[in-house]
Amino acid sequence: MRAMTGNRRLGDSRRARRGAAPGAAPRRFVRAARLRAVAPPRAVAPTFARSVAPSVLAAAVRGVIAASAVALTFALAGAAASLLAGCGTSSSAKTAASGSGERAMPGNRSTLPPPLARRTDATLVLDFTPNAVHAGIYRALSEGLYARENIALQVVSPSETKSTLSLIQAGKATFGLADGSDLATLIDRGGDAQAVLAIAQRPLGGLIARASEHLSSPAALQGRYVGITGVPSDTAVLDTEVRAAGGNPKRVKVVNVGFNGAEELRAGRIAAFTGFWPADGVALQVSGEPVTSFKLDEWGGPPYPGLVAFTTQTEISRHPALVRDFVAATALGYEQTVEDPALSLRDLLSANPEIEPKVAAASLKAYLPLFDEGGRVRFGTLEASHIEAMSRWMVSHRLIRAPISPSRYGTNRFLEEGRAAREGRAEREGG
Repeated sequence: MRAMTGNRRLGDSRRARRGAAPGAAPRRFVRAARLRAVAPPRAVAPTFARSVAPSVLAAAVRGVIAASAVALTFALAGAAASLLAGCGTSSSAKTAASGSGERAMPGNRSTLPPPLARRTDATLVLDFTPNAVHAGIYRALSEGLYARENIALQVVSPSETKSTLSLIQAGKATFGLADGSDLATLIDRGGDAQAVLAIAQRPLGGLIARASEHLSSPAALQGRYVGITGVPSDTAVLDTEVRAAGGNPKRVKVVNVGFNGAEELRAGRIAAFTGFWPADGVALQVSGEPVTSFKLDEWGGPPYPGLVAFTTQTEISRHPALVRDFVAATALGYEQTVEDPALSLRDLLSANPEIEPKVAAASLKAYLPLFDEGGRVRFGTLEASHIEAMSRWMVSHRLIRAPISPSRYGTNRFLEEGRAAREGRAEREGG
C-alpha cells in the first residue's frame, strides 16, 4: 500500500525493489519529479508518438544498445524461458504454453472489439519500472493489440512510485497501474479514480522470513526482529498475520529498516521483513537466499486485488470507447501470457534488456496463478466480495476513514463490453 504524501505504504516500499537483485541499492525513486519513458518494443515503436511532457520523449531515447548486448539478452531470455515450462496453465492452453516461446501468427482482428474511429493517443503509467507483473502489457504491445484498436499507447514508468496516482488524478495521463489498496486510499481522500481491471487477483504483500529461522507461522516471529518501513500499512500487515497465527504482535521486535529489508535479511540482522513475495521473495530465492513467505491473504488478510489498472471517472464519461478498447487489448495480452508465458517473457526482456532474466522468469512463474486465480476467474475481473473485504480491513487498521463500495471502487463494465463486442464480431465474421 502506498501513501499519496511523503509517507510510503506497503505497496510503495516493497514495489520500490520489485525486480531488483537482492543486495543492490534500494530503488527509492526520488531522482526527479518527472516521468521516465519506457522504450517500446520495436514492432510497435511507430505508435509511441504521444508526449506527456517534453522530458518524457527525451528520456525515451535510451541510446543505441550494442548488438552484443542484445544478443546476450536474448540468450539469457531463452535460458530463463525454460523455467516457465509447466507453470500451471489451464489444460486447454498447455500445448501453447509448452515454454517454447515460439511466436504464433497474430490473432484475427475479431479477438478484439471494433477499433476506434481514429487514432487516439493514450498514456499508461506503470506502478514501477517494467518487471514480470507487466508481461501481459508487453505481450499486447509486441502483438500490436493496442495499435489494432487504433490506440497509440505510450508506456512510461514513474520517477516516484506515488506519481502514478497523482498523474492520473490530475489528468496528465490516461491510465495507471497501482496496488489495489493504494487506489482505495486515493478514493478515500476524495480522488476521482476508478479501477477498470484487476491485474493480480490477490495481495502481493506479506512477511518474508529467512528459511534458516525455521518458522512454521508468523506467530514464531515473537521475540525476533522484523523489519518494516515505518508506515501504517506495514504495521497492519505484521499485526494481522501474527494475530491470525495466534501470536501477540506486541511481542515482536519491530525495527525500521526503511527500504532495505532484503539487504538486512541477507545480513542476518532481521528474521523477516514486510515485502512483496512474488518480487522480493523470489529475487532472494534466485540469489541463493532461501526464504519462507507468509502471504497476507493466507494469514488473516483480505484477498484484495494486488494490482489494478485504473483511470478516472471523468475519463470514463468522456471517452468510454477508449477505456473499453484499452481494457480489451490489455486483457487479451494477459490471457495470452497465461497461455504462453515463455513468449511474453521474451517480449518483456526484448523491450527491457536491463531486466535480469532469471529473476524475471521466476517472478513471472509466481505471478501467473494470480492473474486469473489459477483459472477460477476470468482475467481482469474485479470481485465485489474482495473489494468489500479489503475495505473492512483497511478501516479496521485506520488506513482509510470509511468503507468504499465495490461500485465506487471499480467497474467490470468495460471488461464485459469488450468481450461481448469481440465475441459478437467473431460470430458475424464467422457467419
